[in-house]
Amino acid sequence: MRKILGAIVGILCSSAAQAEWYEATSKHFVVYLDGDPAKIKAYTTRLERYDAAVKALWNVPDNNRGPSARVTVFQVNDIETVQRLSNQPGGNVAGFYSPRASGPVAFVPRQSSGHDESWQIKSERVLLHEYGHHFMYADWPGAIFPQWFSEGFAEYLSTAIFNADGSVTFGAPPTDRAWGVAMINQMPLSKMLQPELGNLTDNETYALYSRGWLFTHFLLNDPQRRQQLASYLGAVNDGKSVEEATKVFGPLKALDFKLLSYAQRPNFASLVIPSSALKIGPVDIRKLTPGEVATMPVRLRTTAGVPEKLAPQIAAQARQAAASYPDDASVQNELAEAEYDAKAYPSAITAADRAIAADPKSVHAILYKGMALQAVAEAAKSTDPKQWQEVRRWYVAGNKLALEDPEPLVLFYRSFKPAGQKPSKAADSGLLYASALAPFDLGLRTEAARVYMQQGDASKARTALQPVAYSPHGGKDAVKLRPILTTLETAGTQAALQQLDAVMAETEAKAKKDGKADSSD
Repeated sequence: MRKILGAIVGILCSSAAQAEWYEATSKHFVVYLDGDPAKIKAYTTRLERYDAAVKALWNVPDNNRGPSARVTVFQVNDIETVQRLSNQPGGNVAGFYSPRASGPVAFVPRQSSGHDESWQIKSERVLLHEYGHHFMYADWPGAIFPQWFSEGFAEYLSTAIFNADGSVTFGAPPTDRAWGVAMINQMPLSKMLQPELGNLTDNETYALYSRGWLFTHFLLNDPQRRQQLASYLGAVNDGKSVEEATKVFGPLKALDFKLLSYAQRPNFASLVIPSSALKIGPVDIRKLTPGEVATMPVRLRTTAGVPEKLAPQIAAQARQAAASYPDDASVQNELAEAEYDAKAYPSAITAADRAIAADPKSVHAILYKGMALQAVAEAAKSTDPKQWQEVRRWYVAGNKLALEDPEPLVLFYRSFKPAGQKPSKAADSGLLYASALAPFDLGLRTEAARVYMQQGDASKARTALQPVAYSPHGGKDAVKLRPILTTLETAGTQAALQQLDAVMAETEAKAKKDGKADSSD
């Protein structure tokens, strides 16, 4: 097993370290790519056009959540690298996205390698699809979206066409969904529009995405039907029954066949967002330093997530790469994170100290110093107020340097439970603000809902919790949260709080059993 893990580390490290990496920074994205700086600028500009076009499509103003809300995109060499980083080597993964308060991140391949060109198209579609979900959570943070619309909407956005004149076209059919749009028997509207679909078979899931796209297209590309969609979503969010919410569409069985006819048309209508409506800010390009390139393999792995068994070898690789760069803050930051993942907390503190000495304003280093000190306190089961005060001092320092970064606020709040202390009012307020800054982090939203329940605010608790309870990828954990929404309405915040605590305790126990320790990253 160690030889296999070592081989994986070696492959990841050799492919990244030999490259010439660039960083592109724009208002909504940070992109890392090995190769031509002109290509990374064009790619980042394309993503900014997409972001602006999605917001123009829905007439949503740009948010100002600060740099920490930007999506970081790593464009790695090939699909095989993406699959290894996703911990699914040889699987069907063409790209993946992870929303979190420490910064949403995506991994996509630069080339299709041994796969045909459809995989390259699929990888971009994965990113655009997931960014559609990111948009929904970030710009409609309190809304409930039924699963069919959540996936259909993301599929609708994923086939965006970037035109030579700078405009963006929405509405192109996803060719890989061609068979699914006709699968009425697998996913009739009477089933698809239900609030809870349960465990779906592969065919049913394929039909849901395909027919969800078709129904979304059907509704969005006609002004009258778009109004029907708005009325339907309004009814869903008002808690109306399925029958009452869907009556705006008329008889569903008849609509099934109307949709089938709609799918057979030779050309689908499109919505074009003109370039004049897309205001794109500057894209800054920076070549990574030799130290950053040397530790890029470690950064890719730690950012994607380090399996517990792999952590010691990643830390060893980080030590080897960092040895030549003791005064490089970025290198020592990567070493601190790798040591922390490997539970080598004294070494993590030493690396964080070197990073802080090189760059006193490095928020990453400051937070990892606090996290490592907290891990030491937790291991000792310490309840010493002075020790925990020292831990929180670093989180406060990070917050002062980055007021719009949710991570220091989250870490500060989460430091109270292992200390056996009740969070202060400042900690509660900080967590709520962090959730507002990172509404796409569903775990954080659940914690925010809990704080609102403690404060007796049922309305805000519901707004925070309901998108989590109806998350399309929430699975069984999301379903467990839905009765709590009912309890909020019928029995109040204290009864709902007891239910939520029980669910969170069960989830935490399962995570520990599975070896998935809670982490801000």
